[in-house]
Amino acid sequence: MLNVVTTSRAGEVCEPLLRGGRIRKLSFTGSTAVGRLLLAQCADTVVRTSMELGGNAPFIVFDDADLDVAVDGAMVAKMRNMGEACTAANRFFVHRSVADEFGRRLAERMGALVVGPGTRDGVDVGPLIDTVGRAKVEELVADAVERGAQVLVGGRTPEGPGCFYPPTVLADVSPESRLMDTEIFGPVAAILTFDDEDEVLRRANDTPWGLVGYVFTQGLDRGLRVSEGLEVGMVGLNTGLVSNPAAPFGGVKQSGLGREGGRVGIDEFLEYQYVAVPVR
Repeated sequence: MLNVVTTSRAGEVCEPLLRGGRIRKLSFTGSTAVGRLLLAQCADTVVRTSMELGGNAPFIVFDDADLDVAVDGAMVAKMRNMGEACTAANRFFVHRSVADEFGRRLAERMGALVVGPGTRDGVDVGPLIDTVGRAKVEELVADAVERGAQVLVGGRTPEGPGCFYPPTVLADVSPESRLMDTEIFGPVAAILTFDDEDEVLRRANDTPWGLVGYVFTQGLDRGLRVSEGLEVGMVGLNTGLVSNPAAPFGGVKQSGLGREGGRVGIDEFLEYQYVAVPVR
């Protein structure tokens, strides 16, 4: 039997259930902040948990990458659901030798997207979830620009009603910008440059989150080596799409616990019992 409980006060409903001792398993998809709260509520009765939480995905483009493939991947990794996805690329690390060309191409593609209500024909990008979400994106972009980022496209909130924000590409982003350690959750691509593999791995891993990373290179050895070095639960190698119902979906560090999808996802809901029988 399946029960569905709908409420606009999820916290008030869930906490007594989790603390009451009758819940055996909690699976949650949402922000890291809410995940921490739920873990604390599960602690008293040791409820088994699966947590798919926030992300801060690095998108790495090496000097030997096929830029057509990389830009296509960037559009998928950044613009799914207007950037409001836990798997959305957040920090674009592009090798210095191809950064200008990559930024130009990405800005051209992002700038061509049509923003508006989804009820209209030809619209590519709809509104963000609410005014609070849009205000967060506005503040993060403003902070990056104040720290020296160059706006290649977008960056200005359109006039009129609604929670719309234009697809935006920022270049020369300072590592000190707030959007480097904050999940943007909006259609903003922030580009930083790097010079070597060790440097980009160190900077990509310099975050408490570890859900997904993206790597673009034509060298398979390099791609696998960097993928293994990334502290994430999933890697898209020359692709901007990692979601697959047959594959284990989930992250490490503060991006979550356990996995969804595939056989591993089923195991999250099973209890194993070992019975020892002596042979006589």
